[in-house]
Amino acid sequence: MSSNSVTAPGEEPQGRKVFIKTFGCQMNAYDSERMAEALAPLGYVETAAMADADIILLNTCHIRDKAAEKVYSELGRVREAKASRRQRNLDTLVAVAGCVAQAEGAEIIDRAPVVDLVIGPQSYQKLPQLIRSARSGRRPIVETEFPEDSKFADLPPRRAPQRASAFLTVQEGCNKFCTFCVVPYTRGSEFSRPVAEIETEARRLVEQGVREITLLGQNVNAYHGQGADGSAWTLARLIARLAKIDGLERLRYTTNHPRDMSEDLIAAHRDVPKLMPYLHLALQSGADRILAAMNRKHTAADYLRLVQRIRAARPDIALSTDIIVGFPGETEAEFEATLRVVEQVGFAQAFSFKYSPRPGTPAATMTGQIPPAVAAERLARLQAVLDAHQARFNRACIGRTLPVLFEKKGRRAGQLVGRSPYLQAVHAAANEAMIGRVLPVEIAGAGPNSLSGTVVAD
Repeated sequence: MSSNSVTAPGEEPQGRKVFIKTFGCQMNAYDSERMAEALAPLGYVETAAMADADIILLNTCHIRDKAAEKVYSELGRVREAKASRRQRNLDTLVAVAGCVAQAEGAEIIDRAPVVDLVIGPQSYQKLPQLIRSARSGRRPIVETEFPEDSKFADLPPRRAPQRASAFLTVQEGCNKFCTFCVVPYTRGSEFSRPVAEIETEARRLVEQGVREITLLGQNVNAYHGQGADGSAWTLARLIARLAKIDGLERLRYTTNHPRDMSEDLIAAHRDVPKLMPYLHLALQSGADRILAAMNRKHTAADYLRLVQRIRAARPDIALSTDIIVGFPGETEAEFEATLRVVEQVGFAQAFSFKYSPRPGTPAATMTGQIPPAVAAERLARLQAVLDAHQARFNRACIGRTLPVLFEKKGRRAGQLVGRSPYLQAVHAAANEAMIGRVLPVEIAGAGPNSLSGTVVAD
């Protein structure tokens, strides 16, 4: 590695570039934004071209096996890009961040010596100093400790977002220890940011043009951040506070555990107009024995009763979920139990997966691992049902007039794309000046994953 120095804060930037590729969830997307912001004072600007980057940063996901292998496959391309730049006498620093970094640490460098820096998701505030250390020519650096202090306190202020919607992390980590999940090991125990810190960030986003904020957390409805009165606030109370911000038109939150869906949060869907009628509530399985083996601590009947209470509070709410098929020991009858729950709920959207053993989790060593072909066949059957429900929900929107927040230009000339209250993509002919506004759209068409319609005269 060359001895080129990094531009220090306060000095003139030298036009350095960083390429960031994000794998996985919305929280990783948020973290990627924050890392780019942390590097900006050092003179780094983002580039979409890996070949132009002085830093190549992969922000990784470790939820499923294929997600981790995608990272190593990508590192093969990174190696080629770094070698090509070296031939042009250009130095390149390669960093792997996120949950794969946290889970595998130095093993990443063993498998991919092209990597100069491995940094876990709790240490992004240290990124500038770690970059300097890596640039100095020392051996590769692995930073995967869980610091005592919150990383958020030392990250720079948010920069102006590119869209009218933005993510805002309010909670990290999880204490549930579902037997299939690596989150407690890669993100640590539950941590909730203080209310004042969140409100300050939300107000800054709104001042910069954001109209919709999605509150993020690995288990966001377990939020218990400190309020101004010194007490622990619930997510419902936080939502009510943020809803008072002038200029903020929409609020969402994800992702949730059924055990933490409190009555005040259910009531918020009834009482807070800015809270959108859309809820992602992970089911995972419809079979009680499998739910117990997953350590979910709820039954299928518990989940269905919860859905009833939520729909009683907000009858038009759209529900989304996560479902795993082929969990160790799952019988055909237990898979069919999942199908029955899916039919009863009628999810508007869903994310479904074959079980993927994650090293270090209890489920990875359970007996009764399901053959891949059986899991694949079950997944195909499940997805056919889920797709039918989603198509039915979308078709039911035809003829309705929905408020749509327009976010960007569409693929066709004169077309914009926005989001309905139910998180569907909506395409409509509209002037580019309408980006960032919520406009009524009469829905005329419905596809598998989106709607189309006409803007109603303001």
